[in-house]
Amino acid sequence: MNAVQARPIREPSLADALIPLVTLAVLIGGSLALFGLGALSGPIQTALVLCTMVAAIIALKNGHSWEAVQASGQRAMASVTSAVFILLAVGALIGTWNMSGTIPTLVYLGIQLLEPSWFYAASALICGAIAMVIGSSWTTASTIGAGLVGIGVLLGVSPAITAGAVISGAYLGDKLSPLSETTILTAQLVKVTVPEHIRRQAWTSVPAFLIGLVLFALLGLGFGPEVVDGVSTEIELGKLGEMFNITLWNLLPLALLMLLSFRKVPASLALMAAALTAGLTGAILQPQVLHNFVGEPGGPLLTAIKATWLAMATGFHIQTGVAEIDQLLSRGGMSSMLSTLWIIFGAVTFGTLLDEFGLIMRLINPLLYAAKTTGRLFATVLGCSLGLNIVAGDQYIALVLPARVFRAEFAKRGLAPTNLSRLAADGGTVTSPLVPWNSCGAFMAAALGVPTLLYLPFAFFCIFSPLLSLLYGITGFKIERIEPHLIEPEVAQPATAPGPQAGQAAEG
Repeated sequence: MNAVQARPIREPSLADALIPLVTLAVLIGGSLALFGLGALSGPIQTALVLCTMVAAIIALKNGHSWEAVQASGQRAMASVTSAVFILLAVGALIGTWNMSGTIPTLVYLGIQLLEPSWFYAASALICGAIAMVIGSSWTTASTIGAGLVGIGVLLGVSPAITAGAVISGAYLGDKLSPLSETTILTAQLVKVTVPEHIRRQAWTSVPAFLIGLVLFALLGLGFGPEVVDGVSTEIELGKLGEMFNITLWNLLPLALLMLLSFRKVPASLALMAAALTAGLTGAILQPQVLHNFVGEPGGPLLTAIKATWLAMATGFHIQTGVAEIDQLLSRGGMSSMLSTLWIIFGAVTFGTLLDEFGLIMRLINPLLYAAKTTGRLFATVLGCSLGLNIVAGDQYIALVLPARVFRAEFAKRGLAPTNLSRLAADGGTVTSPLVPWNSCGAFMAAALGVPTLLYLPFAFFCIFSPLLSLLYGITGFKIERIEPHLIEPEVAQPATAPGPQAGQAAEG
């Protein structure tokens, strides 16, 4: 063992850096080709674990000890601890909100208020406003967004387009909110103030969102799927009113969640508090629903405890005789998030090994040297951020690494740090939900009930934000310049502790 530890550590070769990425491309592509969207229920997770093993073997080949590989994996797990508890809390919340009547009430009111012709655009605007207030794309998508997807299902519009609209709005609000952890983190990494960062990235975020709104309006005006007729909607409304006591009091858990999020209570605690509150309101307002769900005789208190416990653990289930309502409301539970966590564990561990053992930097350095013009430099930053979201599977890595690696180069070329902060957000933050095995993409698919690859073409904001950033870099529009100067480049080092940023970045 001492002989193994004494081996000299070698710098990774280009082949070392490429082999894990080629393995990832082959295994992910093969799983999608063989299993289609079913690949997300196990084959892709298996592919990520195998890719992690390949990266570990390369680290060992270059002289690193197995203990160092294990320590890197432990840091990867620690970095997503916050995201794990958020996901489990979201699963619990979806279960109890379905059971308590919170989501049925949102759906009932939404069907009456939202017209199919402007439903997509309205969904984007609603989620954008809420995310800007509470500063979290994850909380917005898993609550209001999930309700909007449910409304869309009953209206007969496309769940994929609705999910794209929800994500577009959620990430707009997240990027422009001074309460957003990712916004604060990006500004800190590049060493600019949060207001400066928000003002600069508004130049890409607002136009990208407006382009998305126009496209959503066109899709709603007849270019999208045909909607169901009014008779079907009336049947579904009647069934919801028959099964649940529809009242505004059912929205108390939502009001509590909004309040706690605005007060910056940690997301996992706020979500769990809202889930438990839904169990309490359900016991008071929906006693028959809870009794039917448990299916066993017992007093009101025992029934409420068992129903809430089951809804949080394995989700709520109901049989109304209307397939669309059953599919909408029979969801949730912490157990429903286990497949998503499997994806996140595999992806983040793989990305952390690539980062800490120098494989990512081996690929980035040649790209940096080749970026001779401002347009090429911008394209390199955006490409690295998107690439890290794909290969590392974690928004945190896709934000931190480009900010550290390119900060010195931007200063050397006389480019203001606000340019880099905007690029990091446009490349790292908004592209994360477009990758199925990324922590954000996996979360959005689980929370909204729509596979990532289905909503991807309609997440217009997440597509146009980086494209506008690239266009600005090529044309020189809204590029701020400063006096060129030299600063010491920052290189990502293995952390001795994950710090709060990892979980915060994952939360959005």
